[in-house]
Amino acid sequence: MTWVTAVARLRARREPGVLVTVATVRGHAPRGAGAKLVVGRTETWGSIGGGNVEAVAIDRSREMIAAPAPEPELIDFALNDKVTNRHGVQCCGGTVSILLEPLPVVRTVAIFGVGHVGMELARVLARQDLDLHLVDSRSAVLAEDRLAVLADAVAAVRVHHTPLLPEEVLEQLPRGTHVLIMTHDHAEDAALCDAALRTPHLGSIGLIGSAAKWGRFRRRLLTEGGHDEDAVARIKTPIGLADITGKEPATIAVSVAADLLRAFETEGG
Repeated sequence: MTWVTAVARLRARREPGVLVTVATVRGHAPRGAGAKLVVGRTETWGSIGGGNVEAVAIDRSREMIAAPAPEPELIDFALNDKVTNRHGVQCCGGTVSILLEPLPVVRTVAIFGVGHVGMELARVLARQDLDLHLVDSRSAVLAEDRLAVLADAVAAVRVHHTPLLPEEVLEQLPRGTHVLIMTHDHAEDAALCDAALRTPHLGSIGLIGSAAKWGRFRRRLLTEGGHDEDAVARIKTPIGLADITGKEPATIAVSVAADLLRAFETEGG
């Protein structure tokens, strides 16, 4: 398996890892510059030459995987019999620098409702390295020509057309997905809020709308929905930064995206 495939596998599994690269080589070494090793919690793919260098790299990588917010590291090795090594002697005669780059779990965001605000928000979030799910019950708003502006997205964009029950998508989303509810239909929003509270593996839940709208939703969730106060408190509304008050779709989208990215920073890792 190539290192690219291994990185993609970790991303698909939503598992952290470390990409280890031979950065520089002077003199003799088991592998040349550019050789790569991918380290997961329990598996490795590829090789940077074996021996003490690779064993130390794997040990340190797994320490980084366990850390809350690891940073890239550069480790130097002298390959001679005068150096005390943790995993045996390597006496090729050269020196090697190894770069360790953390591969964090990529976050997932799901936008329910790709109308004016949802589309602007998708355009902003598509520039981030995340998995972005776009969900709507209307085929027209998910038309290929309308979504063409996302063709160069950094994010992995996944589109869900759900004409009947958009809330069914919630169960399919990865653990920790941040959900933003902003459909064209208040009844659809209400159903999504109820279903999201019944889907424990989700991350944050945000709802767009006025205080009056939330007041109605909150009463229904507590009475008809049977949710308790703590559960209902999982829903954040209004969404976005409080000090950005503009009502243009692009302004709202920037505000919501900034608030979400700030939450990511607070979470760390």
